[in-house]
Amino acid sequence: MTIALQYCHITVNDVDESLAFYRDALGLEVRNDVGSGVSRWVTLVGATQPALEFVLSVPHAGRSQADGDALQELLTKGVLPMIVFSTDDLDATFERVQASGAEVLQEPIDRPWGPRDSAFRDPSGNMVRIQQATKA
Repeated sequence: MTIALQYCHITVNDVDESLAFYRDALGLEVRNDVGSGVSRWVTLVGATQPALEFVLSVPHAGRSQADGDALQELLTKGVLPMIVFSTDDLDATFERVQASGAEVLQEPIDRPWGPRDSAFRDPSGNMVRIQQATKA
């Protein structure tokens, strides 16, 4: 038996604004752009893991008004779970994302527990960490 992560949702305020970050700055590719208005979602994939999809959607897409409002409040506070990406060249990835205008939370640093990492906020305030494994 095998099991693998197929997709994860990233809640954003504005799908188009977030595309500029996830597609243009991080280099993910658009696989699907479905729906319109509040029901729209965009699926992105990375070149090295095309089976793993990231789905961008707004808080009220496919949810009740009350649930969407609650999710919007958490997004506004910046307390939704972070998203962690890995890269084989953290310095180059950091420069590319920083050049996009993303808010830098942490410049690249070597961690005592292993990875070298950095952190940003996406346009909606989600924390996005980018890590590179240390060389053995």
